[in-house]
Amino acid sequence: MEIVQIDFFEIEENDEYKKIIQKVVQTCFETEKLMNTNLYLNVILTNPETIRATNKHYREIDKETDVLSFPMFQKEEIDNLIEESKNEEIEVEDVLGDIMISIPRVIEQAKEYGHSVERELAYMVVHGFYHVMGYDHIKEEDKVIMRPKEENI
Repeated sequence: MEIVQIDFFEIEENDEYKKIIQKVVQTCFETEKLMNTNLYLNVILTNPETIRATNKHYREIDKETDVLSFPMFQKEEIDNLIEESKNEEIEVEDVLGDIMISIPRVIEQAKEYGHSVERELAYMVVHGFYHVMGYDHIKEEDKVIMRPKEENI
């Protein structure tokens, strides 16, 4: 079973991006003990216009952003699925969540922060993954949990 589905929407396909995303998601799934759960992550790579429209539609925020995450489970539900998968492999395939990433924004931020596009894309995937897993960074007490997990990956 594939643990990540990658879609290109309104941008050109890129095999290098696919490889980076597959490697990062593999590491995320192994680290968070999701390998036996039959969950998979849906990653959509797109442009600023699409991500802005999606942000406005689902979050009522009319602005472009770098990454959007849409979890399909509450954190407790994911914890239960992981616990169940320790005893037996879960048969039902289910989407863990969707992550939408603006590739032009990734490129722009890589230049701004002075590192590679590959590193910025990897960070966006990890950041989106942890949002899908139920983590947040708005409050300081949540940020001190989420940031070390991101840095570890």
